[in-house]
Amino acid sequence: MTPESLEVRPQSERERAELSKVRHLRQILLWPLRLVYPESALSKRPWDLLEAMSATSAWREALDEYTGAAGRFHERHYHEFVTFLPYVQQFLYGEGRSRRTAGDPGAESPMRVFRRADVAAVRVQARPETKPLTLDVVHIDLYFFYDVDVVLLNVELKGDDLELSVAQELLYRFGRGYPSGWDANGHALHTMAQVEWLAADGSVLARSDSQERDRFLAFVHHQRAPRIAAHWSWLLEPLVPDHSEREGVLRYRQIEYYRMPVMAYLALNDPRALTRADFLRLGFVSGAGEPEEALPFGEQHVLDFEQRYCYDRFWTDAGAAPRTRYLCSGHALIVVGDARSHFYNCADRGVLAQFRHQHFLLFLIAHFQKATLLMFSDRLVEALKRLNVADPISVKRFKRAIRNSFEGFLRFTHRYWFHEVSEQVHVRALFHQCSTHLGIDALYKEVRERIGDMSNYLDADSLRRQANTVVRLTVVTIFGLVGTVTTGFLGMNLLAESESPMWWRVVLFMIILVLTVVLTFYTIAKSKRLSDFLDAISDERLSIWQKMRAFGWVWKRET
Repeated sequence: MTPESLEVRPQSERERAELSKVRHLRQILLWPLRLVYPESALSKRPWDLLEAMSATSAWREALDEYTGAAGRFHERHYHEFVTFLPYVQQFLYGEGRSRRTAGDPGAESPMRVFRRADVAAVRVQARPETKPLTLDVVHIDLYFFYDVDVVLLNVELKGDDLELSVAQELLYRFGRGYPSGWDANGHALHTMAQVEWLAADGSVLARSDSQERDRFLAFVHHQRAPRIAAHWSWLLEPLVPDHSEREGVLRYRQIEYYRMPVMAYLALNDPRALTRADFLRLGFVSGAGEPEEALPFGEQHVLDFEQRYCYDRFWTDAGAAPRTRYLCSGHALIVVGDARSHFYNCADRGVLAQFRHQHFLLFLIAHFQKATLLMFSDRLVEALKRLNVADPISVKRFKRAIRNSFEGFLRFTHRYWFHEVSEQVHVRALFHQCSTHLGIDALYKEVRERIGDMSNYLDADSLRRQANTVVRLTVVTIFGLVGTVTTGFLGMNLLAESESPMWWRVVLFMIILVLTVVLTFYTIAKSKRLSDFLDAISDERLSIWQKMRAFGWVWKRET
């Protein structure tokens, strides 16, 4: 059955709006950021630094269902665990309790999660003329990873009974770290007009400042870096932007595009009422359209949309969750289904449970891999920017940075880099689709070649220095051999001072010692030219005059 055969044609716009209404929405934002530490905190792990600030921070380490109370472990967590291959399970969950109590450092999961519970809801306003909308906050998490200076902010929201256009605008506008610009009236473009984080009692904890254009302009003018909007900056505290003047041992930098990767679950009255234009806007997260039937892009640009960005294995009238369609563009993973299907809405065994667990983790893994590769690339650029070949200390610092990057990349490859996460067909297909659109394989190859080139350069430079040292030692040995043989011939002593007073012998010894040291260092200073002279002496094709000229060149001043 083709996707076109599932489409329904409502009799009126009102009927179409009712059929395409979003009965339940889940939106998950995943924002990768690079961690930056001051010199004093380089030896500490980021989650230890965050725990040390617990007195002034809302973040607390989250005990997952595997390490927490047994009553929190449900069937959906079991389904999540068995979905993934063993090496992915090791990455996500670590070892069991017996290994943990035995004190095995390798038994813990390399992924640490912190959660804040003070934010209960968010009130958003898409445009100044639209009504505010309040959504429940399911949870807000920070994901840290062992041995990788990357943190992922995870925000999950939910809402009910939304118009399709409202849901499209929410997906398009909400997950932006800062406004992309302003219109002639000073209103922020492509982002929410207003965002407010709300506490459980409805009080405002923080609000956005996207409309304050001058603050963003001044920040970029002085810092040469974008200014994070106030509501996102507040949410990440005590982490602070690296380019800000605020103090903090945990600092972060933007590592990807300012639009946060997004996942969305939409339960519609009847997904067959959606037009191709609706699916295009959802798949590319391009917002609501006017008119709604118009394609958001040129026809030639979206000819292969269904083949490249849609996973239609369950886009059929049969099965446990009929009329379910997945849209994956790398930046976004959207699932659309029928709100009347019990399995689609089931939070324990159905598609909703899969979306919040299996699909979220495969999306997290793909974006974590990309963010880590970009982090390594940034490190190489920064190491080169700080390199001053005329400064020995700068050269040593550069070598240390490159070797640390090489070692870190090897650990990343063996601990976190894999192409297959599951043998379940739809999970494997979605991960491949997400990785392909993100271009992770090409990025991995590029970063590996860059780090390899840097490492090869350091090895070649080390061999060059060793060769130069051997040349200098050889020259000093050859010219020292002349004096040694001359003065030691038949045990001859040129100066018979054995009967002289002790003070005179000490003075004579010191004079000879100083002269020998001076001569040795002078020979080392001229070792390169003396080496060329020795090469000329050994070359039988050169005449005696040419060899003498080579000897005279040893003391010739360079122009």
